[in-house]
Amino acid sequence: MADRILVLGGTGFIGRHVVAGLAAGGHTIAVFHRGHTPSDMDGSVHRVLGDRRSIGDHAAELRTFRPRVVIDMIGYTEVEARTAVETLRGIAERTVVVSSQDVYRGFDRFRRLVPGPVEPVPYGEEAPLRERMYPYRGRDEGQDTWVRDYDKILVEQASREEGGPAVTVLRLPMVYGPGDRQHRTLPYLKRMDDDRPAILLEEGQAQWRWTRGYAGDVAAAIVRAADDDRATGRTYNVGEEDPLTEAGWVRAIGRAAGWDGRIVIVPAGHWPASRTTAVDWTQSLVADTSRIRRELGFEETVGREEGLRRTIEWERENPPLLDPAQFDYAADDRLLERLGREPG
Repeated sequence: MADRILVLGGTGFIGRHVVAGLAAGGHTIAVFHRGHTPSDMDGSVHRVLGDRRSIGDHAAELRTFRPRVVIDMIGYTEVEARTAVETLRGIAERTVVVSSQDVYRGFDRFRRLVPGPVEPVPYGEEAPLRERMYPYRGRDEGQDTWVRDYDKILVEQASREEGGPAVTVLRLPMVYGPGDRQHRTLPYLKRMDDDRPAILLEEGQAQWRWTRGYAGDVAAAIVRAADDDRATGRTYNVGEEDPLTEAGWVRAIGRAAGWDGRIVIVPAGHWPASRTTAVDWTQSLVADTSRIRRELGFEETVGREEGLRRTIEWERENPPLLDPAQFDYAADDRLLERLGREPG
């Protein structure tokens, strides 16, 4: 059934897919955004220009649009979530809040920020959440305010404030696809496009798994949750059903990129200390995504193989500025030699 849906942020990496999916479903759409990002939205989409932090200033215009459902793509802080609830109270019936799987305690366990045993995976929506707030605070002195105050746990809690719209929470995975500003596939793809004969992985990393999702498929899950009132009051993990190991992820990128090199698994005792990361590879970040499939009938429409093909095509057409230190091929060759494997 066609509905009136307001999207808070709908011009970015995932949001543009959400708006396209809503349009395909015949919904009447308004997008609240700053106007800073180029967009291919057609003239049927109503635009409300403004800053998320001052959304209350636009309450009258939003009330005139009369959305029944709101999709909040850009709620990053507790203050932003509370402001949205206050603004939308009495305007919308339901809000779909886009959250993240970084809310789970396993995320801090992976980053060695909390002691204790490995969290069992896959974790469902009722799994323990982080006990430490503000997961990215303090990583560097020049952080933007929203990074310092970012916490999706607090966003989820504030969005459920009594008296506001009913809430659906979607916890997203690592998302890849065209337009990904973090270029998550690029560290491997560049090596492949530079004709490296081998990609090296430390043995713990090679077996580590992380739930991922192609941007178009993740957006389809968001649209499904907005479409279906059975999602009211529910929380859903979103992402692929069958997360790959990191070695399997590299192989999947290689197949999509046409790379015929090999993956070399380096025993932990041979991995250079200078390349060691402060994470615990025994803690995989794998979410159980069966609830949204079972309750709402969600299925991916693009999938990993085609999603990677589209992602690689975009990466090759939009190369970012890179730090050459990330791609020390001479060091790779020395390590291969020490392992008794001649490069090439």
